[in-house]
Amino acid sequence: MKPGRRALGIATSDRDQLSHLAGAVVRADRAVDGFEFGTCTVGGSDATAAVCELFDRLGREDLGYVFLAGIAPAWFNLFDLHAIGDHTGLPTLSIAFEASPGLGDAIRDGFDSDAAVKERLSTYRAQPDRRELSVNDETVFVRSVGLDPDEADEVVRAYTPAGGRPEPLRVARLAARAVGEQLAFPRY
Repeated sequence: MKPGRRALGIATSDRDQLSHLAGAVVRADRAVDGFEFGTCTVGGSDATAAVCELFDRLGREDLGYVFLAGIAPAWFNLFDLHAIGDHTGLPTLSIAFEASPGLGDAIRDGFDSDAAVKERLSTYRAQPDRRELSVNDETVFVRSVGLDPDEADEVVRAYTPAGGRPEPLRVARLAARAVGEQLAFPRY
């Protein structure tokens, strides 16, 4: 992978009814090259649209990949990897950091409305299967669209110089937390 190849990492930080999205543009050589921010609703169904809007505002044509922290940020406000990949025209990867039996039961238990459950389960079931991947002696769980499994593994490893968290997601997570903290405790 060329050291200057850029990826957009997106992570979230929840505060009250909003989840703050941070998008970090990070090169494969770990250089940070830009930020953009957005919001989606905790418990809503606008996370995919929020990612697409963040991408559009960023206005970068030099990106090679989109990395998402997980699949269900903001209390089951699910990312639709296919829709994000179609909108951006980029391979899209969702990286999770914990083993899970799946979200079906949690979605059913988390919502009273049959329509909300049906919508989320439909989106969830349409996503690519999660695959376990060993990276730097740590285990992550990868879903991807626009790349075959071997290519996805290579991309995740190329952007993960240490530990198990790809650098675009590590930087985006720090930015999302900082925004959330700033909003929780404004310093005027």
